Order: sequence, then structure tokens, then C-alpha cells
Amino acid sequence: MLLLLPLLAYLFGSISSAVVVSRAMGLQDPRTAGSRNPGATNVLRLGGKKAAVITLAGDILKGVIPVLIARALTDDPRLLAATAAAAFLGHLFPVFFGFKGGKGVATAWGALAAMNLWVGLALILSWFVVAFAFRYSSLAAISAAVLGPVYVWWFLREPVYLVTALGICALLLWRHRGNIRNLLAGKEDKIGARRG
Repeated sequence: MLLLLPLLAYLFGSISSAVVVSRAMGLQDPRTAGSRNPGATNVLRLGGKKAAVITLAGDILKGVIPVLIARALTDDPRLLAATAAAAFLGHLFPVFFGFKGGKGVATAWGALAAMNLWVGLALILSWFVVAFAFRYSSLAAISAAVLGPVYVWWFLREPVYLVTALGICALLLWRHRGNIRNLLAGKEDKIGARRG
């Protein structure tokens, strides 16, 4: 079980919601258009709100479902943490799409929220506050990523969960390194902006 659940979580996480939704709705491939990131924010730019909401829901469920299944089968923190991390890594490095995935914000949130609802609520509140105040999805994601390990430790007090959250946070920041450069240079697109 220690190997099977994380493996299945990784495979489930490897299903790219953005690519599947874009193909189904006849949109441009989000890996080659817009910001070239297969995530909900880019799908919003390319196809509008409906496509973005479906993509976002799919990405969240990729984190939620594997962790809830793991929780139903075990209360071992190591297995739950490994399952959450595997689903997140599947989104970042999907085996079905040449290991080129999205940035992982929604899937990370889904996995952490499934581990602990209070962590999920604190993260989404942080995201919305920053997004509403500054209108930058990337800045909201970066802020939530930095706060994630703090919330995980505050609500869970489990070292293995903290280590997992720190790893997820580090990867989220690394995946947003281009956004960080753009934010510092004043070139980052705001929420709702469309690229040519």
C-alpha cells in the first residue's frame, strides 16, 4: 500500500485537466499558447471562464481524491503525505504529457485541503485576499505557497506533513520563478488579461 497509493496518486495527477478541457472545447493548446502553462489561469485567458472553472475543478480533484482515498484506508501520516506529494508531482511532471505539466497550485491546494480542511480554508482565504488586493494570480499563489507550511504546522503539528508542505512550497516557488521575475519587472499579466 505504501507504494501503490502514491503511484496511483501520481498517475491520477498526471491527467492534465487544462489539455483535456482545451481539446474538448476546441481551444488552443495551453502548452503552446498564452503563457504556455497548462493551468486554469492560462485557460481563462485562452477560453474564458467556463473552461477555466472546469480546468480548476479538475486540478483540485486531482489532489483531493487520492488523499481522501488514502485517508479512508489508513491514518499513517507517512502514507498520507506521500500520496499528497505524489498527486502534486503528477501534475508538475505528468507521465502522459511528456513530464511537462502545470505549476501545481490547485492540485497542491486540493491535496492539502483533503489532509486538513482548516489548512485548505486558510490557504484559499490567503489566495483570495492577495488576488483581490493586487489582481495577480501568481502573486496570490506565491503568497499562499509561502504561508502553506505555516498553516500545516499550526493545524496538524506533524513533522512529516511539515516536510511535505515545505517541499511543495519550494517546488511551487521554483515553478513560479518566471512570474517572480515578471512581478519584479512590472510585466506580469493581471487576472483576466488576455494575451495575443
